[in-house]
Amino acid sequence: MNKTKNTLNLFIQRFLLLVIIYQLIRVGFYLYNQSFFPEINSKVFIGGLLFDLSALGYINLLFAILHLIPGKFQQNKTYQKFLFTSFFLVNGIFMCMNFIDYEYFRFVGRRSSFSMITAEGMTNEIGGLIVSYFVDYWQIPLFMATTLILFWFLLKRIKFQNIKSSSTLKSSVTLFLILGLLFAAGRGVGRKPLRIVDASKYGPIGTSALVLNTPFTVMKTLSKKENLKEKHYFDDKEAAAIFNPIQTFNYETANKKNVVLLILESFGRENIQRGQTPFLDSLITKSYFFENGFANGKLSIDAVPSTISSVPSLMNKSFISSSYAVNNIYGLPKILKDNGYNTSFFHGAFNGSQNFDQYAAVAGFDKYYGKNEYKGPESFDGKWGVFDEDFLQFFAKELTSFKQPFFTTLFTISSHAPFTIPKKYKGKFPKGTTEIHESIAYSDFALKKFFESAKKMPWYNNTIFVITSDHTSSTGEEPKYKNNVGKFRIPILFYVPGNETMVGINEKNFQQIDILPSLMDYLQLNTKIISYGKSYQSTQDFVVNYLDNVYNLEMGDFYLAFDGTKTLGLYNWKKDPLLKTNLTDKEPKTKEKMERFIKAYIQSFNHRVSKNELTIQ
Repeated sequence: MNKTKNTLNLFIQRFLLLVIIYQLIRVGFYLYNQSFFPEINSKVFIGGLLFDLSALGYINLLFAILHLIPGKFQQNKTYQKFLFTSFFLVNGIFMCMNFIDYEYFRFVGRRSSFSMITAEGMTNEIGGLIVSYFVDYWQIPLFMATTLILFWFLLKRIKFQNIKSSSTLKSSVTLFLILGLLFAAGRGVGRKPLRIVDASKYGPIGTSALVLNTPFTVMKTLSKKENLKEKHYFDDKEAAAIFNPIQTFNYETANKKNVVLLILESFGRENIQRGQTPFLDSLITKSYFFENGFANGKLSIDAVPSTISSVPSLMNKSFISSSYAVNNIYGLPKILKDNGYNTSFFHGAFNGSQNFDQYAAVAGFDKYYGKNEYKGPESFDGKWGVFDEDFLQFFAKELTSFKQPFFTTLFTISSHAPFTIPKKYKGKFPKGTTEIHESIAYSDFALKKFFESAKKMPWYNNTIFVITSDHTSSTGEEPKYKNNVGKFRIPILFYVPGNETMVGINEKNFQQIDILPSLMDYLQLNTKIISYGKSYQSTQDFVVNYLDNVYNLEMGDFYLAFDGTKTLGLYNWKKDPLLKTNLTDKEPKTKEKMERFIKAYIQSFNHRVSKNELTIQ
């Protein structure tokens, strides 16, 4: 005969089961992505428990009420079956969110946000991408199914057939006590509510994603509004003396070169000069190549405002999808249009993909060319849009119809997961050692074919080609590309046909947001702009990016990790690429200099973006 059980014991047992399963999921996340976490300690799992209690506290507030609200209906078997089923389904859904990040973390370097989970800006692609995700990463649904089966089995072991009710007074007191505890767990016990940024307090740099859980980050990013908080590290005069984004360029005569900006999907530094990219490798030897090139974000959607408008990605939400996306900006399209240029943006994906068409309009491009505007042979890759080879050929033909001088940007797509290449090229390109390499080789081939066509065009010899990647790939093998420095290493080069003065290797730190001011100098324009980068002719040597609530600053040979309040670590990243030796105490002057710079940089960025002051009034 089954023993009776009171409702409080039933809820506590079920809640503790959830806590245990979340710990097992975290261990699984670590084992699946172990190479990204070379250094962990017990604080990671202590912090992880706090964030799990927070997420589970909020998720189960309603279930606490349903379990503990007094009344004889608690003894009704139908009601208890409903309670069991709904508890399993709701918590099972949230539980499975964690598994999405087992693989997605490798792409973005952090836990998913609400906009990522809902695939904001990818309405047309989402159906095919979900199917592709679960087919290509079949182990993810397997993990989900196994965990749900385990959850169901263990939940069934917690008997609920014979429930007894306490007195109304006792049940009411218990209910309010448990709700208070759950709310405290959800909020956190600190002076301020528990935030995503607080994960950086637990464990070494770069382990925040291991501390967090996906339900927590999704719930914390439900709001579409990204509120940048004003920072006041210094008074305005001192901050401007340390870093001032206002830049002036004075030239009497512009050279009126055409500008072709090519953004290559996932061409991380680790994917070039290793046999997969023979054409790009050869082009580097004829170009002005930035050996230490960096992306300013980890997503494709971050690369466009960085390269086009010199606006870095220093928020938890991408600039394009934030409430600041419609801010006034004076980027390359408007600057060059003011100097007589025709402007256009090309992206072979579905129109509207990642809100690129919307941002192109805000940025001031004359025309946007997506999959709808493509003219050429049937070339749909089944997921994203037009294969790179055919879209690049379409691009070359369209450029010939433009009045010179023109500025145009093209964003490739074929080296994006699921890394599909045309069937006719199966077996033609080297497979490499990771799943992306074959598609990287195909895109390099498409780039070669584009340049073969472009050389025949009348505009070719009057053009500067700027080639960069949007971000690194998820499949890097070398440890140095898996920390907060290597995760942003990309190729950036300027290729000017026939100009020997623009051939060589630049060893300084260079980033996507440096492209705009560099073109101001190269094109010899007379203008005044807001830019968070610096020209290739500048004596400055810094790179700034942001990941998982950590500001990353490379300045010369040193890398500083800053959480907005304090320095987390200082490393000589060129001598110590694996970031093993923390020099915070050994290099106090370097730490102070870099900390002052990043504070002034953040202060300026947060103020100007939040106040819509990215243009010169």
